[in-house]
Amino acid sequence: MAVQERQFSSPSEAAAALADAVSASLATALAARERASLVVSGGRSPIGFFQCLCDAELDWSQVWITLADERWVPDDHPDSNAALLRQHLLQGAAAAAHFVPLWNGAATPAAAIAERTAALAQLPQPFDSVVLGMGEDGHTASLFPGAPGLAAALDPAGTALLAAIDPPAAPHPRLSLTLKALLGCRHIHLPLAGASKRAVYARALAQCDPLQLPISAVLCQSGVPVTVYLAP
Repeated sequence: MAVQERQFSSPSEAAAALADAVSASLATALAARERASLVVSGGRSPIGFFQCLCDAELDWSQVWITLADERWVPDDHPDSNAALLRQHLLQGAAAAAHFVPLWNGAATPAAAIAERTAALAQLPQPFDSVVLGMGEDGHTASLFPGAPGLAAALDPAGTALLAAIDPPAAPHPRLSLTLKALLGCRHIHLPLAGASKRAVYARALAQCDPLQLPISAVLCQSGVPVTVYLAP
């Protein structure tokens, strides 16, 4: 496994370290290839990270950003990950970045897959950094345990980059990057805060059963380095 753990005394300290690591990866990419790409997750947890990262001194006009997943709601809805990104990351200098959303107004996530797959081709690939989160049920992106189609979305040999997911116990249908897409990167970053999430993380590492704890599919692979940022 390619997992490195970093320990922090607070979530804010972890968020600052994560922002430093991601901005360094983007700077390296811009120096080598002129364009850089970043995949981030939504929810409330990454807000501190977003607020740190948007202050990074980068040529943001050459950075392309997309989401690991999106709730199928309009982009001005309170639950929209795109709205969260615009509010907390695409601010100041970072407003010059090119954001490629997953929601496109289609009636369902499944109806959007072909068009949004084509849109993702705008991002330089492999992605330079992918920043994931994890729920207490072990889901990452919108790859929820028990969701129909989960096995296909977690197939590392699959060809699809996007999957329509209907979570068994969370609101809103979702459009999610598949494991194939998430692993198409140079580095994965996973911030985790709180004792309950640390316990789930330990189980995921020990059991390596992605159908039970989908984050295991990220942790129990050796092709892409993963840095885990652990905070109380």
